[in-house]
Amino acid sequence: MRLASLILIDFLSMKVMKFGGTSVGRPERMKQVAALVTQQEEPVLVVLSALSGTTNALVEIGNLLSAGKKQEAAQVIDQLEKHYQAFIVEIVSGKEAQEEAADVIEEHFGFLRIIQRISFSEALRRDILAQGELLSTKLFSVYCSENKLNHALLPALDFMVLDEQDEPALSVISTRLKALVQANADKKLLITQGYICRNSRGEVDNLKRGGSDYTASLIAAAISASVCEIWTDIDGMHNNDPRVVGKTFPIEQLSFEEAAELAYFGAKILHPASIWPAQQYQVPVRLLNTMEPTAKGTLISSIPAASGVKAVAAKDNIIAIRIKSSRMLLAYGFLRKIFEVFEKYRTPIDMITTSEVAVSLTIDTDQHLHAILEELSPFGHVEVDREQTIVSLVGFEITTTPAILSNLSLAVKDIPVRMISYGGSPHNISMLVPATAKTMLLQQLNKEIFGLS
Repeated sequence: MRLASLILIDFLSMKVMKFGGTSVGRPERMKQVAALVTQQEEPVLVVLSALSGTTNALVEIGNLLSAGKKQEAAQVIDQLEKHYQAFIVEIVSGKEAQEEAADVIEEHFGFLRIIQRISFSEALRRDILAQGELLSTKLFSVYCSENKLNHALLPALDFMVLDEQDEPALSVISTRLKALVQANADKKLLITQGYICRNSRGEVDNLKRGGSDYTASLIAAAISASVCEIWTDIDGMHNNDPRVVGKTFPIEQLSFEEAAELAYFGAKILHPASIWPAQQYQVPVRLLNTMEPTAKGTLISSIPAASGVKAVAAKDNIIAIRIKSSRMLLAYGFLRKIFEVFEKYRTPIDMITTSEVAVSLTIDTDQHLHAILEELSPFGHVEVDREQTIVSLVGFEITTTPAILSNLSLAVKDIPVRMISYGGSPHNISMLVPATAKTMLLQQLNKEIFGLS
């Protein structure tokens, strides 16, 4: 019997640390990640994304193969392989480690070349997308081995599974992952892939874009970890978009509810789905900066900080739909029938307002727009406006704070606001504006709400 099997893991003392593509996208940064995780006092389960740029290249390869452009796909594969060959020269130095890293590259790029010769399918596309995380974790493991770091690589495909509704089967994930962790109880460092999983049919699948955050949160919930740390290239969640406004500041503390609102309405640092597992199992989440590891970052927990607006977020590429109907006022079940159309096409609604003769709502995808509009047309006259943006103010109990409303009125004075959502959540006030007005509104909110210009 292995010694590890005699050791009982205290999962409450285990930390989950997730690193995004930019955190491991260069050899020196991957080495920095290794230094960070080995400095931890408690056992660590590390979740890695694909190296920056890899997923985009894999998406392109899949699209080219789907279109029958095998030669063009081969060129992208060759270019990506050269990037990885240059990467391993800098990440490991010993002959044995370099040979092992070269074998990893040969294995996965050999797979990509084999699939050029077989019929393309959507299942094959998902296999292609999985290669990025498999490559990054295996190369990180090679680096750890060369540097005598006591670690184990836990394949996410062995425990991360979806149910028949394509939702994470958390109870199954928990059972399988705890068994794997227990089997490697003598290892202080465990490594796994973000983003990838298996569906209910046993096929390779994924948690969609940003899914590595989701993976980390699910893992933290599954093992009841002490904390889930999300490491990026930004020192926590900021009060506003630093790409748009001149002055911003990181937020030290958020509640789960506030963070969920910000993530859903456009805060890029955190995947929207990644909040609920941590919230459900009361696992604190920290947003930290790989480039500035001593920065405080942002703590997300069940404890709300002070009331008031914490941050502003903007969600782009919004489509506004208005259904006008003179029958609406007296039509029992009118809204139910409208919602059933969107449910049929699995299209979430972001905002909704109603009047006696019309209902206006927003969606963030045009995937099924044509079919949706066709089914809405019998209910009344349908109007569509593209290139809209939802701008949201988020903070604890802000809808009950009169001063916020007066400052908000100053900020939107010259802004053509299309819709306002107020009261649906005590922690959120959302406005729909044309995309062209987004920058001005964010700047005005920064001035009137936060006193920054």
